[in-house]
Amino acid sequence: MRNLLALAAVSLTLAGPALAQERSVEIVNQSGFTITNFYASTLGAADWQEDVLGGQAVASGQSAVVNFADSGECAYSFRAVFDDGDEAIQDIDVCSVTSVTYN
Repeated sequence: MRNLLALAAVSLTLAGPALAQERSVEIVNQSGFTITNFYASTLGAADWQEDVLGGQAVASGQSAVVNFADSGECAYSFRAVFDDGDEAIQDIDVCSVTSVTYN
């Protein structure tokens, strides 16, 4: 299993509570392997939903940005699938984390 390092940064975006805010998390791949599939589901969801990469791969040394609409949900489970068959699953608070690095 890949070691995970979640780099947290507090968003400096100031928005009123009535405004919807889109949250983005950068997925950084430093694993030496290609991420072939990436799933993000709300914590406790019964399934992984669809591959948020839409058929695109993230090679080692590259990154991709995943956007989350303001649905009131912050807790997500991330599942990265690598080209060697390994998977990494981690729970992430998308309201406070802006980047997740896979090493």
